[in-house]
Amino acid sequence: MKPRGGVCLLAGVAAFAAFQAPAQPYPSKPIRVIVAIAAGSPTDIMMRTAGQQLLGPLGQSLVIENRPGGNQVIGAEACARSAPDGYTFCVVTNTAISVNPHIISKLSYEPDRDFKPVTALWFLINGLVATASLPANSVKELQALAATRPGSLNFATQGSGTGPDIFRQWLNEQWNTNIVGIPYKGANLIMNALIAGEIHFSRIAPLGDYVAVQMKAGKVKLLAVGTSKRLAQFPDVPTYAEAGLDGFPEKTWWGLFAPAGTPDAMVRRIHSEFVRLFHEPKFAAYLESQVVEPAITSPEEFATFLKEDRERAGQTVKKYNVPRQ
Repeated sequence: MKPRGGVCLLAGVAAFAAFQAPAQPYPSKPIRVIVAIAAGSPTDIMMRTAGQQLLGPLGQSLVIENRPGGNQVIGAEACARSAPDGYTFCVVTNTAISVNPHIISKLSYEPDRDFKPVTALWFLINGLVATASLPANSVKELQALAATRPGSLNFATQGSGTGPDIFRQWLNEQWNTNIVGIPYKGANLIMNALIAGEIHFSRIAPLGDYVAVQMKAGKVKLLAVGTSKRLAQFPDVPTYAEAGLDGFPEKTWWGLFAPAGTPDAMVRRIHSEFVRLFHEPKFAAYLESQVVEPAITSPEEFATFLKEDRERAGQTVKKYNVPRQ
């Protein structure tokens, strides 16, 4: 029998070389980002802008994949079922993570089990926007109209249990009336409906240049804004508090998630790039122009926030008798 020492030595050297070979840098291919809202919506546009800014630092593109509808179940489920390989992330709101577990009986995902929090992105600063033909030029006039014509005014939502729909129910409670909810798949579609006069009013966010252009063109009216002080873009528009709308318990946020099981190192890399981007003066100014409140957090802080937010959502759902689906 011939000695096998040389063969074993060569095999050992090969194995050692393979062990010593540097790991492939991450990311090494484009990253898919599922956005649970229609293309052209404000969050979709902001994520595409972020992707353009991150192309250089990451060396790879963020490929936005819109999965709107179903109270964001469609987008959230697509994310939860994706391979946890660091090449799929998703952007969803409190509707998908905090509200749906309380209102959907057979939810196809479980927030704590199926997702890994990366960071909160932003809170939406919203406003009460009405179609130009609505015979009300202030919140007070709108309230009087709703009170005298219960069941005749409609309000665009993004489905039962979403922030706009809960806001509609809150208005009904506050004003002792019956404003009818009409579901749409995104804020851009709601704006189009308002411009066309298909919808009487809605709570729209964020309030960027597009709303200002439509106001100037006489297509829509901005009756109030959900901020602590008046916005520089709309100095003549009162805040919710000034208009008598203070006290609504829900605040809409968008956050970045990965499928559960995604390696921590990959999550940290993406997180660090978003932190860096949000602190760049030009991008911060861009977010301000889109009228959103940046909310970047650590993954751990975001996870803690999510648990608290889901508890608050449960209380709100119970209070306003949001029907279980």
